[in-house]
Amino acid sequence: MSELRYHPFLDQWVITATHRQDRTFHPPADYCPLCPTKPGGFPTEIPFEAYDIVVFENKFPSLREKPFHPDVEGTPLMPVRPSVGVCEVVCYSDKHDSTFATMPLSQVRKLTRVWKDRYEDLASRSEVEYVFMFENKGKEIGVTLSHPHGQIYAYPFIPPILKTELDAERKHFEAHGRPLMQDWLATETAHGERVVAENDTFIAVIPFFARYPYEVWVTSKQHLRSMGQMGPKQLDDLAEMLLIVTRKYDQLFGFSLPYIMSIHQEPTTHGYEFNWFHVEFYPPYRTANKLKYLAGSEAGAGAYINDTLPEVTAKTLRELAISDPLRDGQ
Repeated sequence: MSELRYHPFLDQWVITATHRQDRTFHPPADYCPLCPTKPGGFPTEIPFEAYDIVVFENKFPSLREKPFHPDVEGTPLMPVRPSVGVCEVVCYSDKHDSTFATMPLSQVRKLTRVWKDRYEDLASRSEVEYVFMFENKGKEIGVTLSHPHGQIYAYPFIPPILKTELDAERKHFEAHGRPLMQDWLATETAHGERVVAENDTFIAVIPFFARYPYEVWVTSKQHLRSMGQMGPKQLDDLAEMLLIVTRKYDQLFGFSLPYIMSIHQEPTTHGYEFNWFHVEFYPPYRTANKLKYLAGSEAGAGAYINDTLPEVTAKTLRELAISDPLRDGQ
């Protein structure tokens, strides 16, 4: 059962999806449902002996193209609607033990093109209002499958954090005639102390207002609203910058760092010319053996407390030596 229930105090939709309680939870590597299906072996979600990148509909979706009728009746105060939408899984590689950071640049370049294709396809559907691409990496984040993969949710509404961001961007644009991201980037690049890395098209920054100790934003230097506007050069540069950030993360504490990676881009409807494409990373570690938990102030009040200085954490990441995606023979 899955449906959308309206939360009148927060002015947002909550997805109920009780069937997801039965989803696969940390299976042995030999029974990973995202690995290729070997002859005579365990049948997986992917019926091939090998694959490059695979996209398929989530077996335990929160949203469905043809949703069930809601299980309960709503009220004028708390309406209920069908959970229409799409949930997809994107398998980055058929190598079970790889991660985003260990993939060759050529593979991540393919992935950015897959993301663009899925954005354009899902954004063209009348029931979809926002296409959200993300990766949850690591048990600390709550990941139930360790195979390298991400997800795509095509929502029938704009999720609340993204709506708040868009509202702020609209307000700034109407007041100043310039995108908010443009003015923020001008400030960050003028100081430079929070810049982690950059290439021709993209720049990685620990923002002045970072909520997590090693939160990084990767944003286009020029105004691009979505991956749909990107050509081969922009997609290649995005792949390189994401690899640089994830490889620096793995060097940070000497282990493969968990994180949430979320891709923010233009909603599928018109009127968001002020929006600016960017990717946000939220790693949960604040030191090698301490996690940043979302406790009372964060989870209960929405007020984040960062016990590090972005200028210091940015310097730490910036100075980490990594293998150069363009020169490491990958």
